[in-house]
Amino acid sequence: MPRYQFVDCRWELGSPALGRELYLEAHIPGASFLDVDEDLAAPPGSRGRHPLPDADDFARAASGAGIGDGVFVVAYGNMGGAERLWWLLRHFGHDDCAVLELEAWRGPLRAGEEEIEPADFTPRPRESDTIDAGELAERLEGLVVVDARRPERFRGEENPIDRVPGRVPGARNAPWDEPLPQLPEGELVAYCGSGVTACVTLHRLWLSGREGRLYPGSWSEWEQLDLPVTRG
Repeated sequence: MPRYQFVDCRWELGSPALGRELYLEAHIPGASFLDVDEDLAAPPGSRGRHPLPDADDFARAASGAGIGDGVFVVAYGNMGGAERLWWLLRHFGHDDCAVLELEAWRGPLRAGEEEIEPADFTPRPRESDTIDAGELAERLEGLVVVDARRPERFRGEENPIDRVPGRVPGARNAPWDEPLPQLPEGELVAYCGSGVTACVTLHRLWLSGREGRLYPGSWSEWEQLDLPVTRG
């Protein structure tokens, strides 16, 4: 019988400590906590605000959170945190994972720390589920590119997050916090501000029986490069 491990992935853009504060305040009993900024991403830099973590670093964090072979993960969070964990687990070869909407939880909650039984996570990275900026720029006309940011950022309106407002040319807007629209057939790539909420889009696609690729650097990398930008 598999072991189940709940994992709390709540976070807040611009408030790094809030996720753990919410976890300590109230979480599903037995849940571990993984931090989007510290555990589910590498340090920010030229590859964007939330680059993919190194395989060994992710394995260390996952193991400490009780994730390993024979463990079925139930991730919950907000703003794409749970879906980011779901995507990373699949990226590193662990398919036994589901996403739970915390609002749907009808059981008790508990405050404080948990004693989590460590597991042994062995990363088996996949290569076909991501796309880098160079390939994306070369293949724009042949891909279905989906921008998961909110409409005002997609349109390129001035905002406090994007240094260079705008979007990838030809991208379609599918805001992560709205129902997924009908998308054309074809090879699909999802991006957002930094590769977190785009995982919400990819999870919804997967639930509908369709796969897509993540552009991990997303807009926070694209805006640093000498690449075309569309606004309006």
